[in-house]
Amino acid sequence: MAGAASIAGVSRRLLLDEHYSESIAAALRERGHDVVAVVADAEISGASDSQVYRFAAEAGRRIVTENIKDFRPLLMAAMSADAKIAPLLLVHPRRFPRGRGDRTAVIVNALDTWLQREQVDVPLWEDWLV
Repeated sequence: MAGAASIAGVSRRLLLDEHYSESIAAALRERGHDVVAVVADAEISGASDSQVYRFAAEAGRRIVTENIKDFRPLLMAAMSADAKIAPLLLVHPRRFPRGRGDRTAVIVNALDTWLQREQVDVPLWEDWLV
C-alpha cells in the first residue's frame, strides 16, 4: 500500500497549520525538532486546506491543526485513494484556547513532550495533543 509506505519516518516532522505562529515553530526548532509553520512558508501560506494537506504529504510531515472538520476528511480521502498520507496531530481548541496569554509557551511545551515520547510500533494516522 503506497499510503502505508509513505508514512515511514514522518511522524516527528511537523507542519503547523495556519493558526499557529512561526514563533512556535522556531521555539521547537531551538529544542532540536523539525517543525515548520504554514504562515512562514511562502509556498503554502494562504493555501487551501487541500493544498496544505498535499504539501505535508509530499514533504513527509504531520499536520498540527485544530481544524478537524476539514483535515480529517482529507486524511480519509488519501487513505481511501491509497495516496500519500499526511498524518494529523489534532489540537482541541478548548485545551489550548486562542487569545490566552501563555498559549505559545503551553503549545510549545505540549508539542515538545509529544515529540519526545517513544515512537509507537504502528503508525498513528491521527493523534491528539494533550
